[in-house]
Amino acid sequence: MRGALVTAQASAASDRDPDAGYRPDPHRWRALWVTQVAGFMSLLDVTIVAVALPTIQRDLHASPAQVQWVVSGYALSFALALVTAGRLGDALDRRRIFLLALSGFVVFSAACGAAPDITLLVVARLAQGLAAGFMAPQNSALIQQMFRGAERGRAFGFFGATVGVSAAAGPITGGAILALASGAQGWRWIFYVNVPIGILAVLLGRRLLPRTRRAKRGHLDLPGVLLLGLGVLALMYPLVQADSGGIGSLWWLFLAGAAVLVAFTWWQHRLVARGIPPLLDPRLFTTVRGYAVGAGVGTLYFVGFSGVWLVFALFYQHGLGFSPLRSGLAVTPFAVGAACAAVISGRLVDRFGRLLTVCGLGGVIVGLGGTALLLHFLPLDVAPWLAAPLLLIGGLGSGSVVSPNITLTLRDVPVRMAGAAGGALQTGQRLGAAVGTAALPGLFYVVLGRSHDYRHAVVTALAAGLVGMAASLALAVFDWWRDCRTRSSHGSCPDEVAHDAVHAPHP
Repeated sequence: MRGALVTAQASAASDRDPDAGYRPDPHRWRALWVTQVAGFMSLLDVTIVAVALPTIQRDLHASPAQVQWVVSGYALSFALALVTAGRLGDALDRRRIFLLALSGFVVFSAACGAAPDITLLVVARLAQGLAAGFMAPQNSALIQQMFRGAERGRAFGFFGATVGVSAAAGPITGGAILALASGAQGWRWIFYVNVPIGILAVLLGRRLLPRTRRAKRGHLDLPGVLLLGLGVLALMYPLVQADSGGIGSLWWLFLAGAAVLVAFTWWQHRLVARGIPPLLDPRLFTTVRGYAVGAGVGTLYFVGFSGVWLVFALFYQHGLGFSPLRSGLAVTPFAVGAACAAVISGRLVDRFGRLLTVCGLGGVIVGLGGTALLLHFLPLDVAPWLAAPLLLIGGLGSGSVVSPNITLTLRDVPVRMAGAAGGALQTGQRLGAAVGTAALPGLFYVVLGRSHDYRHAVVTALAAGLVGMAASLALAVFDWWRDCRTRSSHGSCPDEVAHDAVHAPHP
C-alpha cells in the first residue's frame, strides 16, 4: 500500500511538473547549432536581398513593383505559415516538420538563383518564404523540448542572437557576396549560398534532432487556419504594397483584417469551451505569465528595429554614395554588439528578469538616438564612423532585448503548446517588422521629396523608429513594475497558478 501511495504521489507530481520526467538529450547542444544555422539562413533572407534589388531589376528587366515583391513576397508567406506550422509541429513531429521545411528551403533557394525571369523569381521567393515560415516555430519549440532551467535561458540566448544579428547582418552579408561574385549575374549567389549550408544542416539534423511524441489524437483546426491566414494577409498585404501606394488605396484591408482576427479569437475560445484543441490556445495570453506582455514588447520593438536598417542603407548608398559593402560595414558595430550581448544576456535573464529587457531597450534608444544626433549635427564625411561606438551600444542593448524577451515570453509555456506559442510570437514580430519596413523608408522618401535633404530624411526616419522602441520600453517598464509589486506582495511570482490554469483539463 505504501509503495502504491508513493507511486501515485510521484505520478501526481509528474502531472503538475512537466519537467519531472525530463531526461537531457546528450546531443542537445549540437542539435541547437543545427537549428540556429538553419534559422539564421531563413531570417537573413528577409534583408539580404535588399542590397541586390537594383542589380536584379536591371538584369531581369523588372519594374520597381515587381522587384519589390522579391522582398515583400518572402516576408508575407513567411508570416502566413508561422502559427499553423507551429501547431503542426506540436501535434505531429517537430523534427520531421523542421527537416522537410529545411529541405524545401534549400530547393527553393536554388530555384531563386536559377530563375530566368522576375515572375519565376517571385514565385520561388514565395515558396522559399513559406518553407522558412514552417521551419521557424520548430526552432523555438525544439529549444523548449530539449532544454530546461538555466540551460533553456542559455539556449534562448543563442536563439536571440540569431534573430537579432540576422537582421543587422543582412546588408553587410549581401554586400560582401555581391563584391565577391562580380558581374551582372552575381546576385544569384545570394540564393545559391544557402544550398550547401542547407544540405549539411539537413544531414546533421537527421542525426542529431530529437523526435516529438505524437499527440494522443490529431486535430488541425482548419477554420482557424483559414481565419488566421486571412487576417494576417489582410493586415500585411497593404504594407508589402506600400511602395506601390498600397496603404492609401488598400487601407480598408486593415479594418477587414482586424474583424477577421476578432472572429478568429471567438472561434478559438469556442473550441476550448468544447474541449477541442484550437490552433492557438487563447489561454496562452490570459493565464501564462509574461506571454501577452512579451508578445507586445517584441512586436513594438520590431516596428522600430526592422525599418532602421533599410533607412541606413538608403542613406548611405543613395545619400552618401557608399557601395553596398561599405554601407554594411558602417552598421557592423551594431551586429557585433547584438551577437555578444544576446549570448551573455541569455545567462542573466533568470537573475534579472524583465529588468534586463528594460535596460536593453534603454541602450538601443541611446545608441540609435545618439547616432541620429551625430548624423544631424556633424559633417557627413566623419559622422558615420564616429557613430560606431554609439551603434555598438545600441547593439549591446538590442542583444539584451530580443534574447531575454523570447525567454521571458516562452519559458512558462507548456511544451505541448511550444510550437504554436513560438509561431504566434514570431507572427507578431513579422507584423511589426512589416509595419517598420513600410513606414520608416516611406517616411524617409516623403521627407526627402519635400526637403531634398538626405540628412533631414534619415534623422526623421530614425526618430520615428525610436517612437516604436519607446512604446516597447513603456510596456516593458510596466511589466517590470508589476512583477516588483507581485514579489513584494506575495514573496514570489505566481508561476504555479499560471501553470495550473493552462494545464487544467478542457471543460
